[in-house]
Amino acid sequence: MRTAHPRKLFVTTALPYANGAFHIGHIMEYIQADIWVRFQRMQGNEVHFVGADDAHGAPIMIAAEKAGVTPQEFVANIAAGRKQYLDGFHIAFDNWHSTDGPENHELSRDIYRRLRDAGLITTKTIEQFYDPVKNMFLPDRYIKGECPKCGTKDQYGDACENCSAVYAPTDLKNPYSTLTGATPVMKSSEHFFFKLSDPKCTEFLRAWALDPHRLQPEVANKAREWLDGEEGLGDWDISRDAPYFGIEIPDAPGKYFYVWLDAPIGYLASLKNYFDKTGRDFSAFLADPSSEQYHFIGKDITYFHTLFWPAVLQFSGLKTPNNVFVHGFITVSGEKMSKSRGTGISPLRYLDIGMNPEWLRYYIAAKLNAKVEDVDFNPDDFVLRVNSDLIGKYVNIASRAAGFITKRFGGQLSDAVSGDAAMSWKLRFAEQEAAIRDAYEAREYGKAIRQIMALADEVNQYVDTKKPWELAKNPANDQELQDVCSNLLRSFYCLTIFLAPILPALARKVSTLFRMERDLTWADLQSSPTAIGTFEHLMQRVDPKMLDALFEAPAAAVTHPHPGLPLEGEGEDGGAIEALAPEIKIDDFTKIDLRIAKIVHCEHVEGSDKLLRLTLDVGEGRTRNVFSGIKSAYQPEELVGKLTVLVANLAPRKMKFGVSEGMVLAASAADEKTNPGIYILNPWPGAEPGMRIR
Repeated sequence: MRTAHPRKLFVTTALPYANGAFHIGHIMEYIQADIWVRFQRMQGNEVHFVGADDAHGAPIMIAAEKAGVTPQEFVANIAAGRKQYLDGFHIAFDNWHSTDGPENHELSRDIYRRLRDAGLITTKTIEQFYDPVKNMFLPDRYIKGECPKCGTKDQYGDACENCSAVYAPTDLKNPYSTLTGATPVMKSSEHFFFKLSDPKCTEFLRAWALDPHRLQPEVANKAREWLDGEEGLGDWDISRDAPYFGIEIPDAPGKYFYVWLDAPIGYLASLKNYFDKTGRDFSAFLADPSSEQYHFIGKDITYFHTLFWPAVLQFSGLKTPNNVFVHGFITVSGEKMSKSRGTGISPLRYLDIGMNPEWLRYYIAAKLNAKVEDVDFNPDDFVLRVNSDLIGKYVNIASRAAGFITKRFGGQLSDAVSGDAAMSWKLRFAEQEAAIRDAYEAREYGKAIRQIMALADEVNQYVDTKKPWELAKNPANDQELQDVCSNLLRSFYCLTIFLAPILPALARKVSTLFRMERDLTWADLQSSPTAIGTFEHLMQRVDPKMLDALFEAPAAAVTHPHPGLPLEGEGEDGGAIEALAPEIKIDDFTKIDLRIAKIVHCEHVEGSDKLLRLTLDVGEGRTRNVFSGIKSAYQPEELVGKLTVLVANLAPRKMKFGVSEGMVLAASAADEKTNPGIYILNPWPGAEPGMRIR
């Protein structure tokens, strides 16, 4: 969409739940949105790109309680770790906020009142399990029992992991609360519902969601299935009972908005927070019919964003989204990512081992299109694509020409290049500009990259034809050499503009090379550089060994006696796996009490370059303090919320920094020069704090 006047865009990504660090799926979504935002800004459009932490709900309330902090403190600790990810991958949000901010409290209550006044809020009495010890209603995730179909024990309150049966929590046999172990009782409560089943909601959504110019075809088809289903759209439960960390419902003491009501309103709250800080009029922007609103989300939250959210906005009198862009998940070599299989990708590890963030931006962009398809990360393909495209085809154009221009011609480019019939750079790039621009607009990044690299291939054919290194041997060829290299550098300049939304840091380096010292714009395609400065190395190749260090290894058979300290002895393989210890009897093993522990808090230890301080829940009704020498391998926020294995009956050890009440288990190689990784053990999903390992 190209308009005569700059567009005004409001762009968001799905709000991450504030109970853990960003994972690679978040980073993929943010890269996709960031590329589109940067492209729009290069077009001269006004873009407001905001995000926030989804901060409310029972899981955060309970995790904060276990960590011995307030929910606000718990969320703040998580939020403090966001910047290193966003900056690390050049993701340029204008504002990052929290759904617990005052703006969201105000907007959520206001929108609720508008929906209530429109007759779209109703109440119903429902029965659900209640924990008589914790004195709270239990969400499904906090109820376990025996599967009503196959009898498997310790199954969650919505589905059986053994036979895949789906059921209600009340169908479980011998149910118990995972919070206290108590047998839950049935208790009635009045809940508030948004009447999504109301005919006027259905009528509106048919027009909005099925507009052929709005949602992706596969998303629109899914919306049609929901709208045309035999039972129609169901009303949405928007309330929870105290105790609950959230926003209290007006005129309803002890009732709170369910997190899924106030979370998307957090999009608006972050925009308002940003506008208030920068002196803009939030209400005027929303009321402006020319302003546009876009959401980038994963396919798992499509129902909410294409039905519930537009209806909430419509009937509270606010602007509805112009579009919701849905994407798939990220897989590794065709499989769902799994730490236990060694196919997980840690974004921080990617950065920590020195991998260029723009390699990942480029690779993900090359895989993305406008469809709801999963993006597969294949290590071999990653190395090949980055090294072939970015280095072999693109960067090498500049490196093969810049030296001649600076050394032989004082950095000055030729004035006239149009007479060179072999390469009319301006005309050729102008022919492809519209197609590349349209591909970016449509989020067809893979298509844009194919078109850009096809141009790069043409430029490299020109290099092979002209052979500037041969021309440079004879001073009589100086004019032709300058013309050829000027053609190459101007072509490189245009390629950089095309790639700038994907490679912003590299594009800024190229801007400096051409003595511009600013971010490039799409309009710069119409200009013609006249000189360059000193050429500096722009990007290195991917070392395949980096991929070995990137992937999180599965929980190994070797456990480290003291995480962070080297093991003694070597195996026949030169130290990768150490030799087995002397044989023991079963009685020796049973003396060691190994327990599942949940890491509820983690922090650096001031004054130590090896230790992290872990706060562990081992199901004892209290937390334990444990120091672990894993600082070189993990950032604290990566571990919060994870399960691990603790030697629970190890005598407490008084250390310089405090008392350590046990030891977590990790794996490492015998020769840490061969494999320097430390891998903390991570039990299979379904394990609970306090379970004994036998």
